[in-house]
Amino acid sequence: MTRWLAVFSIALVAAQGAAAGPENFHTGGLIKDYGKFADVPAAKPLPADTRFKVAMDVVDGGETGEVNSLFAIAAGFINLQHSNGIPPEQVDIALVVHGSAHRDLLNDEAYGGDNPNAELLEILQGYGVKVLYCGQNAVMRDVAVGDLLPGVEMTHSATTTHVLLQQQGYSLRP
Repeated sequence: MTRWLAVFSIALVAAQGAAAGPENFHTGGLIKDYGKFADVPAAKPLPADTRFKVAMDVVDGGETGEVNSLFAIAAGFINLQHSNGIPPEQVDIALVVHGSAHRDLLNDEAYGGDNPNAELLEILQGYGVKVLYCGQNAVMRDVAVGDLLPGVEMTHSATTTHVLLQQQGYSLRP
């Protein structure tokens, strides 16, 4: 009987997990149109004084005409923490951009049309997100400061930026 109960319990748990999926993710909270996340009622509540310092390495560019998925993940992280009682003032995010992701930082003229990332990056910056662009990548790709969206900060290099952020207590989210 005990063995049957164990098998039944495992099957029940597996069936409950199988019922979940992409439809359980939603936007909401602070950044309404971006940043999907799923509610996890079984997770232990976060202490109200929790502080996050996250550096996100953004090396791959988004598909032309689409928002870069790591920018959307940053929005989702803010939304998720907000839904768990952590205000945006306690969530520090730095997007360290290099590689082919440079294009996602370009103004409309340099992008060659409407940059779909412009709106989200402006919203993220409104919540204190730092957008840091690798100067080595800029030199290699002949990107001038005037080609960048407002608020994007040029740094010496992505590596230098990551080291400095780690010294400031940021955790890397690759």
